Amino acid sequence: MSAIDPRSPARVVRKVRGHATSDGAGVRLTRVIGGPELPDLDPFLLLDEFGTDRPEDYIAGFPDHPHRGFETVTYMLDGRMRHRDNHGHEGLLTPGSVQWMTAGRGLVHSEMPEQESGRMRGFQLWVNLPAKDKMTAPRYQEFAPDRIPQLRPAPGVEVKVIAGRVGDTAGPIRQPATEPLYLDVALAPGAAWEHALPEGHNAFAYVYEGAATVGEGADARVLEAHEMGVLGGGPRLRLHAGDGPARLILVGGRPLREPVARYGPFVMNTRQELMQAFVDYQEGRF
Repeated sequence: MSAIDPRSPARVVRKVRGHATSDGAGVRLTRVIGGPELPDLDPFLLLDEFGTDRPEDYIAGFPDHPHRGFETVTYMLDGRMRHRDNHGHEGLLTPGSVQWMTAGRGLVHSEMPEQESGRMRGFQLWVNLPAKDKMTAPRYQEFAPDRIPQLRPAPGVEVKVIAGRVGDTAGPIRQPATEPLYLDVALAPGAAWEHALPEGHNAFAYVYEGAATVGEGADARVLEAHEMGVLGGGPRLRLHAGDGPARLILVGGRPLREPVARYGPFVMNTRQELMQAFVDYQEGRF
């Protein structure tokens, strides 16, 4: 099979609009990956966008709950969220910060708002782990806003590099298993930017403010706010804002192509491993 021409354009092969749901102790959010329209996008298992000015939509937070076999990525745009787990780890996510948590063989943690009023907004992404890493020791990669590089690669374009590379600049997150790309892109009205996606990755763009055109020529498609474009075609991605500004996340990861046995907060490779996860949690082995 011949390699994909690096000059060939990427395009939106599928549009997905998230659906309203709730999680934790009733936190209202929009689920984009992990619902009936798009159950997963290997290696991504879930994408939730949360954003509200109403404290009653988030104040109950996410009390203690277990995880095994995958990673959770929390990226805060507004608000403050306190994380704690049963291994003694504790951290505070502030606006612009990111936490990449590798649950590995298991932990029990909570995510609770550290505010009683104001806006709470951000994303949570679940990333699968390969079989060889599912029972690894839990670990965290946490970075405050000043640790996340922010670039201006073109006029009217600002990019925060959370994971992956833009030119010679690398984001702080490291995960060799999936080699993730995670960018927060802001486009001024009329601004355009091209970026080369990593070869072989599954990738998506999710617009959370304004609207942006993804692709070029006859294949160009507009993504409105709260719409995801699953990307295909070649690696050369072009983004273009219309008359207003736009903000979006651009995310990619190397697919694992392994069987998935999944139920709630546990993601393993076989049903037997999944049942063992329940037993281990019930017997306090997390």
